[in-house]
Amino acid sequence: MTVPSAGRSEPLGVGIVGLGSERGWAAGAHLPALRAVEGFEVRGLVASTPETARRSAAKHGVPLIFDDVSALAAHPDIDLVVVAVKVPHHRELIVPALEAGTMVLSEWPLARTLTEAEDLAELAAKRETRTAVGLQSRSAPAIRYLRDLIAEGYVGEVLSTSMIGSGDAWGPTTSGRNVYALDRDNGATMLTIPLGHALDALVTCLSGFASLTATTATRRTGVVVGDTGETAPQTAEDQIAITGVLQTGAVASVHYRGGTSRATNLLWEINGTDGDLVVSGDSGHVQFGRITLRGGRGNDTTLSELPVPPRYTDGLSVSGPGSAVEHAYRQLRADIDASTVTVPDFAAAVSHHRLLDRVTRAASTGTRQ
Repeated sequence: MTVPSAGRSEPLGVGIVGLGSERGWAAGAHLPALRAVEGFEVRGLVASTPETARRSAAKHGVPLIFDDVSALAAHPDIDLVVVAVKVPHHRELIVPALEAGTMVLSEWPLARTLTEAEDLAELAAKRETRTAVGLQSRSAPAIRYLRDLIAEGYVGEVLSTSMIGSGDAWGPTTSGRNVYALDRDNGATMLTIPLGHALDALVTCLSGFASLTATTATRRTGVVVGDTGETAPQTAEDQIAITGVLQTGAVASVHYRGGTSRATNLLWEINGTDGDLVVSGDSGHVQFGRITLRGGRGNDTTLSELPVPPRYTDGLSVSGPGSAVEHAYRQLRADIDASTVTVPDFAAAVSHHRLLDRVTRAASTGTRQ
């Protein structure tokens, strides 16, 4: 393993954990994003089985195959390990890479629980190892534009914000490969994934919560598995409502519900002293970036669409959900070269896990957090 230094220009070798040959977030977003960003080379992979690894390497043209993460992280041609697998396996795969002193980018959520996330951040700090986490909503061009509009005073002082979204999953049916997300103990729930990304966008654009209350419920305790027709138990919350006050004093309300709606799947309003901004989309997964911005201020009596200026998309070559991932990798490469921390790291991930933990505690105790 080589150690990146400030000003370094040669490509960094990347090893991906979870790069399948058929489908998945690693193949659909991380691989094209990495190949679009100058300064990274995908050189190795680890998959669930040796046969899967061979198929994936052949399909994607990846030269090195490893049996485990320890060997991947220790290889001299690997500078960055990308962990893009199901959340319950994050800890066991991240620890060997950190122990080897190799940079790690983990998909969000970082871990199943706050305690696990804290342990991983503590180990990264102890090893003085650079880390990053896939909170991609803040990298989506439209969200970056929204953040700048607010910072530049488009709406004046923000008075309140309200958000309603659909989780897509956690509805009446699911696929066999996603049954694990029905179990709240696995950490891949509506709270941590769609709502987790949406709250990160809210906090990034506005501010953190000074205080909050929450109500949660599991309204569908059984979900039909489309592959088999069987019914699987669900313990993950499929209704989550949050109200609170932001650190700026603005009042906030958020409601996410499982499945999809025939009416509204994403509507986020930001109301200020001088104007209003509205984010809408076909999914509550803000990190995918399939959203439209509209706004009005001053003497405007209606909302007008606010197209994202080219400066927020210049240089991006990956379309769809992968565009936010590509921007995150561009930021990461710039961070490495300049010895800065712009992309959220494991410490930032812990901070966001703590916000979600506050929501859970507020709902379970009925007290303001």
